[in-house]
Amino acid sequence: MTQGHPKGLSVLFGAEMFERLCYYGMRGLLILYLTKALMMGDTKAIGIYGAFTALVYAAPVWGGKLADTVLGYRRAVIFGGIVMALGEFLILGGTEFWLFLGMSAIIIGNGYFKANISTIVGKLYKDGDPLRDSGFTIFYMGINIGALLATVAIAPIGEKFGFHWGFGLAGLGMLLGVAIFIKGQHKLEGHGEAPDPEMLRKWEIPVYVGSLLAIPVLFALIRYGQDIKFLGQDLLFYILIGLLLFVCFNLLRAGFQGDRKQRDRIIVLMILMTFNVVFWACFEQAGSSLTLFADRNVDRNVFNIYEMPASQTQFFNPLFIILFGSIFSVMWVRLSAIGKNPNIPMKFGLGIIQLGGGYLLLLVGAAMAGPEALVPLFVLGLMYLLHTTGELFLSPIGLSMVTKLAPKHMTGSAMGAWFLSFAFSMYVAAALAKLTGSEGEAVVDLTPAEGLAQYVGIYGKMGWVTVGIGVLLVLLSKPLNKMMHGVE
Repeated sequence: MTQGHPKGLSVLFGAEMFERLCYYGMRGLLILYLTKALMMGDTKAIGIYGAFTALVYAAPVWGGKLADTVLGYRRAVIFGGIVMALGEFLILGGTEFWLFLGMSAIIIGNGYFKANISTIVGKLYKDGDPLRDSGFTIFYMGINIGALLATVAIAPIGEKFGFHWGFGLAGLGMLLGVAIFIKGQHKLEGHGEAPDPEMLRKWEIPVYVGSLLAIPVLFALIRYGQDIKFLGQDLLFYILIGLLLFVCFNLLRAGFQGDRKQRDRIIVLMILMTFNVVFWACFEQAGSSLTLFADRNVDRNVFNIYEMPASQTQFFNPLFIILFGSIFSVMWVRLSAIGKNPNIPMKFGLGIIQLGGGYLLLLVGAAMAGPEALVPLFVLGLMYLLHTTGELFLSPIGLSMVTKLAPKHMTGSAMGAWFLSFAFSMYVAAALAKLTGSEGEAVVDLTPAEGLAQYVGIYGKMGWVTVGIGVLLVLLSKPLNKMMHGVE
């Protein structure tokens, strides 16, 4: 699979696979843990889930910046992985306090790990290397093998035998990922080292200590942030806006300090970041409202042999990524060889259209639901299939795109900015998910039929809106591609 690619790709593939096993194992259990073990209502649980996932993807802004300027990408990945494992083990305390403390540590660790391991992938390839997109697609398969293992094993074990088993296994998986990275780091060919040895010597330990001291701040933000409101928005919203202004200022400054080509590329990157928010805000219902939807309004009986746990329904997406990822990887290379490879904005637009089509399928599924208001499992699977093909048009291409469009001296910062768009997605995703759930403290306030109508009503609107946005981006693809000045 990695024939012809740099040897370091296999190391990064393995490390990222186990990091995603850790994250998706924890994420797959989180909404169920909040509603079933800690007995929170939907609205409160989704708010906490949304705050956590938004901060997970906002943290790479700082993790990427500190890797660019102080640590280098290799040290950042190792430190981040260790802190993520620590977070999983803290959750084993079994109370809200230990959950929020562990979530805070996971946020810090992910901030250092996620953006920087993706940056190293890009560093392994020379400018203009046609294997780069293929390499990122292979790397993306590693992400989804980890996610698949998390959803077919880690999350169901936690749901069936006790949540502490799931969180503990996720932590062990993260430690294994760190071990793979450390053992194979010599294959990275020197990519990812600190840019300034003197700066590293002076600031390495303060960076580590300062990062750990930020855990109590994140604890307070997850626990109380959604209760602190100003002008109708909670504290997290203003923190994300502040980070956005910081990131946009740095990106635009870098763009306008360079030539017209660099400026145009930065502008395109920021535009596609906006469309990325749209895609993932709808896609990321998987871990929150779609998991609750599967728990309450999907017939999960498989041939009268097996009752699939609600958390396990998230396995469709990583399974389809694994089945189709290599096909897409080869497809992009072959289309490029014959001059038929769609440009990056076109791929984004087509991906968003497929996402919307997936949600529209649920309208068909609702029409097939019987008196028990249960949608057939295969309809949910088909929805995830369209979501997955849409993801393959957008997400691995987006990772590769950042390493191409960003100025070389700030690739980590640009990757952090890319993940900030995911943070906004998670914030918006939580707001959308709240529309499907109860407002009270009871776990379920609606009858199955009422719940189904509420779910598919929201999903149908999401489907039509995202299809329209995807069509708009397809129409804009030619001028945006021209502004990329040859980046493919």
